[in-house]
Amino acid sequence: MAKFEMDTDFIRKLAAILEETNLGEIELADGERKIRVARPTTVTASATAPIALAPMAAAAPVAMVPVAVAAAGDHPGAVKSPMVGTAYLSPEPGKPMFVNVGDKVAAGQTLLIIEAMKTFNPIKAPKAGTVTQILIENARPVEFGEVLMIVE
Repeated sequence: MAKFEMDTDFIRKLAAILEETNLGEIELADGERKIRVARPTTVTASATAPIALAPMAAAAPVAMVPVAVAAAGDHPGAVKSPMVGTAYLSPEPGKPMFVNVGDKVAAGQTLLIIEAMKTFNPIKAPKAGTVTQILIENARPVEFGEVLMIVE
């Protein structure tokens, strides 16, 4: 395999595109060569400006409690995404959600799945408790470390 030559000007251009388009990452492939440029995601929200997510029309209604993102991330029952991917709240379209707000869950119970690189990864409850908040919409992209649910 030929040595991979790094074009730093090209990488800078890709980084500029990330900034201009507000994308989180760009990945390009040319044969066996592949380059991925990603920027860290930081979410800032004040406690006086909660962020509420609207449920998708096709999904079953989900009770969403507006919370400040920073406060949810500090919550001891926060279930965070272990990867970048697309989160699904049900096993397949038209099926009931894995869990709903108010459901009691056991440690290790599947809460949702995240599709990453054509693989469906179950996200399990870290502890037994009650699902008090679902902070994401069905079939939407999630970032690494993003708070998905609160289990108290």
